[in-house]
Amino acid sequence: MFTTRNKLDLYVLVTALFGAKTYLVYRFFFNLNLENTMQELILFINPFVSAFLVFGITVWLKESKQLKYIRYVSLLGTLILYFNLLFYRNFGDFLTLPVLFQGSNAGDLGSSTFASLRVQDIFIFIDLVIIWRLTKKDRTDLAVNLVSKQKKLVLSLSILLLLGNYILAEIERPQLLQRGFDREYLVKNIGLFNFHIYDLVQQSHSQVQRVFADGNELFEIVNYVDQNATDQEKTNYYGIAEGKNVIFIALESVQSFVINNTVYGEEITPFLNQLIDDSFYFENFYHQTEQGKTSDSEFIIENSLYPLPSGAAYFTHSSNTLHSTPQILANEGYTSAVFHANTGSFWNRNTMYANIGIDHFYDINAYEVNEINSVGWGLKDKEFFEQSMKYLTTLPEPYYTRFITLTNHHPFELDEEDATISQYDSNSRTLNRYFQTVRYLDESIEEFFELLKEAGIYEDSIIVLMGDHYGISDFHNRAMATYLDKDEITPFDHIQLQRVPLFIHIPGHEGEVISDIAGQIDIKPTLLYLLGVDDSKDIGFGTSLFAPNRKDYIALRDGSFISNELIFTKDIYYDRETGEELLNLNEEDELDVTEVNPYAHLNEQIELELSYSDRIIYGDLFRFYNFTN
Repeated sequence: MFTTRNKLDLYVLVTALFGAKTYLVYRFFFNLNLENTMQELILFINPFVSAFLVFGITVWLKESKQLKYIRYVSLLGTLILYFNLLFYRNFGDFLTLPVLFQGSNAGDLGSSTFASLRVQDIFIFIDLVIIWRLTKKDRTDLAVNLVSKQKKLVLSLSILLLLGNYILAEIERPQLLQRGFDREYLVKNIGLFNFHIYDLVQQSHSQVQRVFADGNELFEIVNYVDQNATDQEKTNYYGIAEGKNVIFIALESVQSFVINNTVYGEEITPFLNQLIDDSFYFENFYHQTEQGKTSDSEFIIENSLYPLPSGAAYFTHSSNTLHSTPQILANEGYTSAVFHANTGSFWNRNTMYANIGIDHFYDINAYEVNEINSVGWGLKDKEFFEQSMKYLTTLPEPYYTRFITLTNHHPFELDEEDATISQYDSNSRTLNRYFQTVRYLDESIEEFFELLKEAGIYEDSIIVLMGDHYGISDFHNRAMATYLDKDEITPFDHIQLQRVPLFIHIPGHEGEVISDIAGQIDIKPTLLYLLGVDDSKDIGFGTSLFAPNRKDYIALRDGSFISNELIFTKDIYYDRETGEELLNLNEEDELDVTEVNPYAHLNEQIELELSYSDRIIYGDLFRFYNFTN
């Protein structure tokens, strides 16, 4: 079966080449966290199993078609592998079907993608050169001509190998396919190519949900929200910013580890450090974004709903009926506007903003952008704030505005004359540059505050500053460990690095550092609370950060969570204060089969809450709900 005329069958040789290449890329190019020998074994065998199934199809083709099939399938497989690698280097994640349909973003991703290229990437294409040379038109002697019985044997063996792979994966990770929120687990256990097939099936299923939704599910969801995510008790903070303008600043890619920190003795964020003294600063505030990154951040804070497990709701469900902050504030006489010097179609903002009631969107067309005042992704932040003032000062008051910065975006490029601190020195060019662009953003925020004061806007406003998502992915863990003076970045450390700064600055009010856990899901109810706007008829999963009876956990989209006492991630429970490992579900003998996981109820609560949010979005359930009655 595997030799013809004393030669190794071509499809077997190609399977070996492509499988070996794929394994080596998994193992040494991606940053996959392998926890035990079984995972190592599964990661090794899966590329060969998948390749044997795909290339084994050649035995059913005519000899004239076999070479062409092998050429183009190996090319397609290599491109899928490489595009996933580039995406992973940028976002620490894998491509999904909804992401592929975000085509309008492609043009703006050029600099980030280029910065992700590596010289060693040439290795990924070496086997492709060999395969194409072997499958030249004049090499039809390498084609196979098997009898029906042999063809069926190849197919049967392919299926058996695939089934064996899946059984091993299920042994290592029970109910694997029910854990679709964790794409790394899926890729480690079933492989990248099988993951894409799984993703296709899942996306097809999600599209069907809207068709069959009838609104009856909302009764269950509303009851859950009333019991678990609602606190109508009012404190002295309720309405302290009533009638004030809201100026919300999205700090692009800023993580909390830079706050009150230095690089080579120089403060990274001197202005933000100073701002802590007269602001409410939340030092344990976590971003909750997924593949949609900044758009996920916007979606969460405007709706108090979770992002989707894959793709971005801004693309996949931009026509959904929602009950967003701008729509609620419009009923209170607020004008809403978003300022962002990028293409209006990026993240489908033009469509989504109209849907959630944004009155004005000042995109790149509202700004003067040239080679001198732009860098990286576009207009420099200092110029952005300065040019935005002419629009801000003409808005009818009170207004609800959001400013989305750009300069501190991967790959963190900055002109030499704008850099006021030194680059860091590590093996990560990304991290090295990061500190300079964060410092530039800090300086631009300070200048913006001065502009607000000069215009007479400052005193009548509540100013919120929030990091939208991480800037340094776990692809740069080695460099991060060096900077943080750690031996390594553990899963516990990774979760703690998802903290982003949140400042709520109300001129005339004293500041306070608040250590309670919080997340982006809480922003909407918090703003409405401070503005004195009744949200008792709203449906969302956050609670006001100033309410006395808050939820005691923060859920992340991959099923990880942070509670007052625990951090759970990668099937490990840690003590939140000390980082001590309390229970590791990856170790078979850690929990006796007769024992009950003492923390399982929290996992169940998180999964239920995420599923309710997904059902609202996939089923477009708010179209069945009257928020006024």
